[in-house]
Amino acid sequence: MSRMMPVTEQLIAYVAQMGARENPALRRCREETAKMSNSMMQIGPDQGAVMALLVQLIGATRYLEVGTFTGYSALAVALVLPDDDGRVVCCDISREYTDRAREYWVQAGVSSKIDLRIGPALQTLDEMIADNAAPFDFAFIDADKTNYDGYYERVLQLVRPGGLIALDNMLWAGRWPIPRSRTPIPAPCAR
Repeated sequence: MSRMMPVTEQLIAYVAQMGARENPALRRCREETAKMSNSMMQIGPDQGAVMALLVQLIGATRYLEVGTFTGYSALAVALVLPDDDGRVVCCDISREYTDRAREYWVQAGVSSKIDLRIGPALQTLDEMIADNAAPFDFAFIDADKTNYDGYYERVLQLVRPGGLIALDNMLWAGRWPIPRSRTPIPAPCAR
C-alpha cells in the first residue's frame, strides 16, 4: 500500500494556486519562462514558497545559489531577506538567461540585494572559498547535475554550521539520478 498521494496535474495546480502567493515579478518570471523550450529547468511556485519559508524560519540573511536560470528561486528568496543586510550570491554561466532574471529582480525592487557572478560555478565557488567569503545561511544547488558532487563539497565550506543546503532534482522521475557506483549526496541536508 502506497502512503504517497499521486501527483496529478490537478494537485500541482491546486498547490501552486493555494500554497504560493506570488509577487507580481515572480508570476511574470514563471509565466514568461513557461513559454521557453527549456522551461522545465525553473522551479515551481510551491518550491519557491518553501524556500522563502525556510529562509524566514532560520532567520537567514545570506543566500548562495548555484544555477540561476531566469531567476525565480533567487527572487523568491531575495523578497524575504531583510532589506538592510540581506544578500544573495548567484552563480550561473548564462548571460542570456540571467539577463532575463535581472529584469525581474529590478521589477521586484531587490536587485541591490543580488550579486550575480557569471562563469563556471566550480571556479566561482573556489574563488569565494579562497577569499574567505562570509558564511551563508542557506544554499540552493540547481545547476548541471554532473557537477553536483563538486558543488556540494564546495558549498559545504561556504555554509555556516547549522545552515541549510538544498539540492534540486535529487529524485528525477522517482529515481536516484546518480549511478549506484558513486556515493550518494544527501539532500536536502542541514549542516
